[in-house]
Amino acid sequence: MIGFEDISKELERCFAAQVQSTADWHATEPEDATGAEEGAELKNLKGLVLAQHLMNFKLWHVEDIARRKDVGPEVIADCKYRIDGLNQRRNDFMEKVDACIVGMIAPMLPPVADGAMLRHNTESLGMSVDRLSILSLKIFHMREQTERTDVDEAHRASCRAKLAVLQEQRADLARAVLELLDDYRTGVKRPKVYFQFKMYNDPSLNPQLYKGA
Repeated sequence: MIGFEDISKELERCFAAQVQSTADWHATEPEDATGAEEGAELKNLKGLVLAQHLMNFKLWHVEDIARRKDVGPEVIADCKYRIDGLNQRRNDFMEKVDACIVGMIAPMLPPVADGAMLRHNTESLGMSVDRLSILSLKIFHMREQTERTDVDEAHRASCRAKLAVLQEQRADLARAVLELLDDYRTGVKRPKVYFQFKMYNDPSLNPQLYKGA
C-alpha cells in the first residue's frame, strides 16, 4: 500500500521529468500526449503530469508565433484556434492530475472532528504542478537567452539575473507543493479537485456559438 512519502517522492520525480522533457522535446517534440492513464494510482501520476506539461510546451511555441507581425491574419487566426484547444486540454489534464492525487490520498486522510472547519488551499496540487511546468519552460528559454551570441553582454547579464530568480521561484514552489501534501497528511488542510469549466470552447455555453448556430 502506498503512503504519503511514496506520493511525495513521485512528485519530486515528476518535477525533474518536467525539466528533462523540456530539453528533450526541443530536440524531438511529441505529436501528442501518449501514455497518460487516468485513475488514482501512483503509476499514472507521471504520465498525467507530462501530458499536461506537453500542452504547456506546445502552447508556449504557438503563443510565440501568434505575436509575429510579419505573417498574415490567417496564421494568427489558426494560432488562436490552436491556443484555445491546447489550453482546454491543459486544463483537462490539470484536473486529471488532481483527481489522481486526491484519489490516492483520500483513504489516508485523518478523520475530521465533528464541527471542525475544513481548511482548503488557494490552489490545488494540480494547479501548482501546472505552474511548475510553466516555470520549467521559462527557465529553459531564459537560459537560451544567456547563451546568445547575437546580443550584447548587457542582455545576457540581465537574463542571467532573471534566470536566477526563476530558478529560486521554482525551487520555492516545488517545496511548497510537498509542504501542502504534508498539510493534507496531518489534517491541517483538506484536498479537493477544482474544475475550470471553460465556457468559451463549449458550443452549449458560449452564446457566440449557440446563437450563431
